[in-house]
Amino acid sequence: MSTTYEQLVAIIAKLHDADPERVRPEASFAELDVDSLTMVEISMRLERDLGIEVADNELRGDLTLDEAVRLIDAKLDGPIGTSTTHHTKG
Repeated sequence: MSTTYEQLVAIIAKLHDADPERVRPEASFAELDVDSLTMVEISMRLERDLGIEVADNELRGDLTLDEAVRLIDAKLDGPIGTSTTHHTKG
């Protein structure tokens, strides 16, 4: 079973060469040196992989990975963001 956090970390690892020691729930995108172009790519990957739309202004440098996971989960579980693609399989 894959959690939203694990999926987000996998996306970040694929798109951005972040030091694994620095990737933790309380780290912000800015602390991981994720630039605005990579943020857009993360947003596009979330849409493709999870079937949710994340607006450009929702993923910000000061957002922590934990906050991003809560945002993603809210979109996955909410009425807008429901789709046939879901973040976990049992």
